[in-house]
Amino acid sequence: MRVLGIETSCDETGVALYDTKQGLLADALYSQVDIHAEYGGVVPELASRDHVRKTLPLIDQVLSEGGISRQEIDGVAYTAGPGLVGALMVGATLGRAIATGLGVPSLGVHHMEGHLLAPMLAVGWGERAPTYPFVALLVSGGHTQLVRVDGLGRYGMLGESLDDAAGEAFDKTAKMLGLPYPGGPHVAKLAEQGNPSRFDFPRPMVKQGGLDFSFSGLKTHTLTTVRACEVDGTLSDHDKADIARAFESAVVDTLVIKCRRALKQEGLTRLVMAGGVSANVRLRAVLEEKLAKDGSEVFYPALRLCTDNGAMIAYAGALRLAAGEVDGPDAEVRPRWPMTELAVPQPAAA
Repeated sequence: MRVLGIETSCDETGVALYDTKQGLLADALYSQVDIHAEYGGVVPELASRDHVRKTLPLIDQVLSEGGISRQEIDGVAYTAGPGLVGALMVGATLGRAIATGLGVPSLGVHHMEGHLLAPMLAVGWGERAPTYPFVALLVSGGHTQLVRVDGLGRYGMLGESLDDAAGEAFDKTAKMLGLPYPGGPHVAKLAEQGNPSRFDFPRPMVKQGGLDFSFSGLKTHTLTTVRACEVDGTLSDHDKADIARAFESAVVDTLVIKCRRALKQEGLTRLVMAGGVSANVRLRAVLEEKLAKDGSEVFYPALRLCTDNGAMIAYAGALRLAAGEVDGPDAEVRPRWPMTELAVPQPAAA
């Protein structure tokens, strides 16, 4: 089964072609970072308009690179949520139109399920992929969640952020430090130059137990430190680097502590980490070190599949389409969509 995947949930247009027998045939990604950078964040209307401009050319590019025609597509998967409603509607409308024109099924895919399943694509590159059950850390600009995963659609929410997501906290810290948007990679790069001993930022919600997250207090502590270090409203490069290092270390330690706690609570030894923040080098290194001591292991998507992309949507869609799921006539996009509401695919009747 050859599935065309379309991702337009926020500020990146992703398109991919996945074959259930041959694996990922082709994928392409266009980032809108340059468009939104001058505003310091995503402008929904601009995001939607750019998806309109870029999606069809990317589809043509992927089909050409994959060496197939539109008539050889067996199904279309698109991101139905969560995300920006206008952006979601672009991918949904186009995806359904293509499927209807070709007479093939279409299916709206949950964005975070796509991230969760992205490490499974490692098999196509000769690498090991996680097997069920496992704990997943989904960490991005909009989400920070710990999920128990027992199979496709069999998800149990263990903990989530009560306020800012980790990626959002990175972006806001970058803004405090005068760094470009998106902030995460810039904070991480600057942190490499920082003194790890100068500041000791709090690790929020790690002492009272539980698996929920909160990064708003850490964000406030960062702002307080910035203001204390400013001279005539200006931070030195040295101060910026030290603050970035302290902030990143606090986020990394918090995530690692919660992951180890979740694995112990669930009696599991496999962790999957996915989402944009999963590309953070320090987070990967600390997780690998700490989990190895526990006799556990961690799996990630390929670096290019950590951010939003069409490959994860094509793959997740292929799994569900192959199980017989299709869109109904009243299918709608869902800007807010708890992953625990996803259905478990039912086996086909004999």
